[in-house]
Amino acid sequence: EQEALQSFLPLCQKRGIGIVLGGPYNSGILATGPKPGAYYNYTEAPQDILDRVTRIEAICKRHGVRLIEAALQFPLLHPSVVSVIPGGQRPSEVESNRSLLDAKLPSALWADLKQEGLMRADAPTA
Repeated sequence: EQEALQSFLPLCQKRGIGIVLGGPYNSGILATGPKPGAYYNYTEAPQDILDRVTRIEAICKRHGVRLIEAALQFPLLHPSVVSVIPGGQRPSEVESNRSLLDAKLPSALWADLKQEGLMRADAPTA
């Protein structure tokens, strides 16, 4: 989901509004990967989404990055996104979320995702 990059986030940036983003895993698929029965937008993911996430995950693996790490960190690359809410019900999940946020992701990951047409060309990556 990158539609917010078109008008919403630029407007927030222009007005100095910080965004707290919920649902960075898009109801599951970006945390679980493209497995059968994976959820996207609160329903079973259609084949085109499974295929797209498969491609994203393959690029992540080439860079030694887990899909869930990229999914959690990507929104924070936009200057208007000040926080993400990944969820977590147990202390171990909170610790895991912190670890995902602390992972070092190479800038080449984002460049490759853009080159493959899996990220908008104008998406912030630094």
